[in-house]
Amino acid sequence: MNSSVPVLKNLLRSACLPFWLVVALLPFGRSAELGTFLCFAGIAFAWRRDGRRLLTSPAARLLFCLLACYIGAALLSAFTAVVPGKSWATVLGLLRYLPLGLYACYAVRGEQRLHGFYAAVAVVIAFWVLDAWMQMLTGWSLRGHAEPERISGLFGADDPKLGPTLAVLSPFALWVSRQRWGLRGLIVAFLLLLGPVMLSGSRAAWLCYGLVALVFAWREAGSPLRFVVACAIGAAILLVAGGVAWKTSTRFDARMQRTLTALSGNEQDLNQAMTGRLDIWHNSLRMIAAHPLTGVGVRDFRYAYPQFAPPNDHFMTAETCGEGEGACHAHQIVLEILTETGAIGLLLWLTGVAIAWRAWRRVGEVGRAAAFPVSVSLAVMLFPINTHLAFYSAWWGLLFAWLLGLWCAALYASAKEQRDGA
Repeated sequence: MNSSVPVLKNLLRSACLPFWLVVALLPFGRSAELGTFLCFAGIAFAWRRDGRRLLTSPAARLLFCLLACYIGAALLSAFTAVVPGKSWATVLGLLRYLPLGLYACYAVRGEQRLHGFYAAVAVVIAFWVLDAWMQMLTGWSLRGHAEPERISGLFGADDPKLGPTLAVLSPFALWVSRQRWGLRGLIVAFLLLLGPVMLSGSRAAWLCYGLVALVFAWREAGSPLRFVVACAIGAAILLVAGGVAWKTSTRFDARMQRTLTALSGNEQDLNQAMTGRLDIWHNSLRMIAAHPLTGVGVRDFRYAYPQFAPPNDHFMTAETCGEGEGACHAHQIVLEILTETGAIGLLLWLTGVAIAWRAWRRVGEVGRAAAFPVSVSLAVMLFPINTHLAFYSAWWGLLFAWLLGLWCAALYASAKEQRDGA
């Protein structure tokens, strides 16, 4: 009982941080920006107290390098953008990620505080999962009725982001469950998350969650043979869960029927199974060929799309973005970077990956262990062999920047605790 007291204290302290509020408000769209604003206010107050120390910490320096690559790619693309006003507005909006990440580096310090923050995020995810299960069983959640083909939970019927968000943030819940209740807790948490992820109808989320499962299985196994056994058991669980969902859920059945049309080998059926992704990717390649260096401009994909799409393109005849302008984004991270920011943008992103890899290697085993959950989240979010939401959009970009700031803070949390004598 006494050992739970410090954990509870750190949980409550972390829940009071505005950085936690960003992820807590994600289901409510732009409301998450309230947390961003409060982080800006918090970092402005901290700047008055100790601005120099704030900027010179290893976590802050790493954050500045990574955001320089991310924002720099967008900045360079704006000079030759198809719609300059949209691109420049996006670049200005990206600057809010600097105080957001800097606040994480300042506030989430020390392993105890970091673990309390992980627990706070896990509580948020648990609430989302509980609401999703209620919707799975009754058809209703706190945000209303689900769509026929997917559950949406607290995100609402018109917002299909529950699956991708749960899959990306699932390492926090799995890590906390493993730390608190051991292997049994990890397995229970995995199964509780599995249902909402499967019935969310997002195949990108299925792949992300599968990758998370593989990473945790490898961490638990400790040897290749045990890993193979764990994968076999996991595959059996997935087959059983999928079979049950297929027979009992019309939502899962509809999604699977669409997915299985890809097995016919016909390109048209494959495109239909992928909800038109092939058309988007073909047109993306045309954009890249026409704008190879700096792309069409960050967030200008939808405006450039009509210039490269054939007249009968599905996305030109449907109200896909609310204005009938064409596809909203490339739905794949590498194509998004190349189409919107060009080869220079991709080079900056790869530079950022190299910097992050070098930092991760240099912090040592303790730092890597402290950052494990957020490292897994970022890895599956950026996994290139998948479809993706737009990384320069206001919503998915905010979640990406949030994870990036937390990752920088987590890598150096133990070292900072030792320096401060905690």
